[in-house]
Amino acid sequence: MQAVERQNVDLEAVRAKYRAERDKRVRADGNEQYKEVTGDFAYFVDDPYIDEVVQRAPEKRNVDVVIIGGGFGGMLSAVRLKQQGIDNFVILEKGGNFGGTWYWNRYPGASCDIESYIYFPLLEETGFVPQQKYTNASETLAYCRQIAETFELADKALFQTEVTATTWDEAACRWQVSTAMGDELAARFIVHANGPLNRPKLPAIEGIGDFKGHTFHTSRWDYGYTGGTSSGGLSGLADKKVAVIGTGATAIQCVPHIGASAEQLYVFQRTPSSVEVRNNGATDAAWLQNQDAGWHDERRRNFEKLLAGKPVRQDLVSDGWTDAFKLLVGGLRDKAPSKSRVALWALGGLFNSAMYKSGLKKYLTDKAMRFMNLAEAMEIADYHKMQAIRDRVDNVVDDADTADALKPYYRLFCKRPCFHDDYLASFNRPNVQLVDTDGRGVERVTQNAVMFDGVAYEVDCIIFATGFEVGTDYARRAGYQVTGVDGLAISDKWADGMTSFHGMHARGFPNAYFFGPVQGGFSANFTYALDEQARHVAYIIDAMKQRGKNRAEASPMAEAAWVDEIVEKARETESFQAACTPGYYNNEGHLTRRQQDQAYGEGPVAFFDLLAKWRAQDRLNGLDIA
Repeated sequence: MQAVERQNVDLEAVRAKYRAERDKRVRADGNEQYKEVTGDFAYFVDDPYIDEVVQRAPEKRNVDVVIIGGGFGGMLSAVRLKQQGIDNFVILEKGGNFGGTWYWNRYPGASCDIESYIYFPLLEETGFVPQQKYTNASETLAYCRQIAETFELADKALFQTEVTATTWDEAACRWQVSTAMGDELAARFIVHANGPLNRPKLPAIEGIGDFKGHTFHTSRWDYGYTGGTSSGGLSGLADKKVAVIGTGATAIQCVPHIGASAEQLYVFQRTPSSVEVRNNGATDAAWLQNQDAGWHDERRRNFEKLLAGKPVRQDLVSDGWTDAFKLLVGGLRDKAPSKSRVALWALGGLFNSAMYKSGLKKYLTDKAMRFMNLAEAMEIADYHKMQAIRDRVDNVVDDADTADALKPYYRLFCKRPCFHDDYLASFNRPNVQLVDTDGRGVERVTQNAVMFDGVAYEVDCIIFATGFEVGTDYARRAGYQVTGVDGLAISDKWADGMTSFHGMHARGFPNAYFFGPVQGGFSANFTYALDEQARHVAYIIDAMKQRGKNRAEASPMAEAAWVDEIVEKARETESFQAACTPGYYNNEGHLTRRQQDQAYGEGPVAFFDLLAKWRAQDRLNGLDIA
């Protein structure tokens, strides 16, 4: 690739192309384009993985802490509480075992796009050695169970137990938690670790309920129908015509396996994903086991600092995420004012070493570059990165029209980047057909076909790779209402935008802690953020017990100040998000989603440091204590 030069990029033309692709995908109904999985569609959330339905009598308990969710967030909460000497807690999980998103997502090819050595929490404590740099779903699920075994969590959990309501009892100073099993639990503290991506969503396609064939969501994969395992070999599809609706991260991973097994596969695409080389490799066990104490936190922090535009001596992870950031930041950091570095974290594009070697380093350190508009410099670099991704499509996909349809036209971080070595090549198979809807989506579904542009694609099975609800009402996503002081529902509290202190405490909801990225430290490596939240909550609960205090909630002043800080930093990225193609990152292109419903704008490292400093003061500042 030639050295990147300003005159080689017509930014106005690039912006016009991206804007045109964005505009034809923006829908007036925004998030309402998705159908809630209730009523006739409730079967989409049934658990296909349980071996035996639990039969037990309802429990009535009084505990220190109820933890809702048995994924990484819930398990980390339990571990950090135990490390503080707090053992009187119960974990409620609607699935049949620990795992959270990895319990549900067992579709063929499911794997993590974050390096396993930083994605897996508690690696030093468990001594676990992941088999590969990028782990798969089955190993991740096995690791969840190892955490449970190492820290003896199984006896603390009630599985197949769905929460139906949580209600604050002011007189008792307790949370009353009800479940579908008839349990009535009273808890001093409650941790909502349901996960931000836990409730499947379906597109509200006309006639979706009329289809007479087989249907399921990728997060409830039906191996009884498809045959095979998470490694593939879907022999049950050998005589089946299959439709996959969706081309996000899930489809990227499962389409190659379906295409290798089905008689015919139609992939219905509204917006193509950016797909880079994955380059997985086996773990050197000796290397991992010989790391110095503290290596795990150092490696996680190193990754986050690179993605936050902060200086590091060495890129310890060195993957598709970090390669790009270190190149751009290395050339611009010293010349960018601190406010611009906030934007750099949010807007920066990925690069790869090939671009670096071919002249980008010279471009970034050129004297003229030092006076160039920072946002424009990033935009140019982003364009070249995205063009390299589009060029890869041409190099892999044989049919020119299919290749053109698979090219993403938007800034890289408008959508979560994908990494896969087989997805694009799947469209070279004679039995795999891309149905590009040019941003419009599927027209309708009939009794035996998926319709687009007047053509009926007759299929035996429809697989919805349509992701999870994001940005909808909290109670709808959680599956239960949270009712605080004086009957205040969390849905009403946050109806006009989230208000919290540190993203975890909400005024009117004492002793309740909410896990998630909103108003907190959003990280591509989400388990790191969960671990930091778990440490923080465990500290607070222990501090309350040590002080002999029963009740803590965010003060009005602290909550208002935190919202102001979130809004101030969110403004710096608003124009970027507004120009993005619709997706869950930007509320389907509708920025009426309030600025306060964003992550902490300085990035996760700064947020984690802020929490650590707050804990070190040991004053519980910002909380009204009783």
